[in-house]
Amino acid sequence: MCGRFISLLSPELLESVYGVRPPASLAPRYNIAPTQQVHIVREDDAGTRECAEVRWGLVPQWAKDISIGNKLINARSETVIEKTIFPECHPPSPLYSPDLGVFRVGGNTKRESASLHDYSGWLAFFPLPVSGKPGRTFEGGVLESCALLTTNANSLMAMIHERMPVILQPADFEAWMDRSVTDPHELQRIYQPYPAELMQEWPVSTFVNSPAHSGEECIHPVT
Repeated sequence: MCGRFISLLSPELLESVYGVRPPASLAPRYNIAPTQQVHIVREDDAGTRECAEVRWGLVPQWAKDISIGNKLINARSETVIEKTIFPECHPPSPLYSPDLGVFRVGGNTKRESASLHDYSGWLAFFPLPVSGKPGRTFEGGVLESCALLTTNANSLMAMIHERMPVILQPADFEAWMDRSVTDPHELQRIYQPYPAELMQEWPVSTFVNSPAHSGEECIHPVT
């Protein structure tokens, strides 16, 4: 459903608001595609937060081929904890990771659309901290991967697709990052459609369809 998103995550936001040291690789990205690395914010057992990079497209422990992640870029928030493919993503102290961005959905319309939410919201990723069985790794190293959580579309997004990414409200950020929350059902209240009045939508060109294109022109409006 959601096959692209944009990250405008800034070093200033990470440091001043969330107390996270920005990585050297952090920069605006206007056309993030599945299988690419994405930035997430996560917290370790000691309560220290970091900004890390993981692969977009969940690759389970039992996977024999990394390409399975190409099909697991989204996860339905309503049923994610019930699916046999996802339980390993919920360790005893769940690790949830958000990213900030704008996303693009090419749904049931003949045009591509960009949808911008206000910068206080965070896209909700469902991370798999370590992928690859002992003694076997992907692409020469241990792979960390993730899927983007989705929910029912709000009234704006419903014109494009029946689903939309889960976008966290600022008030829910601390609860999302709290590793003392061991029951994933407690977070179901967060998985609600983002308010349509806080979003904008506009058509963009098919230039965005190629992952090779990553500049700001990917979201320029067209008529």
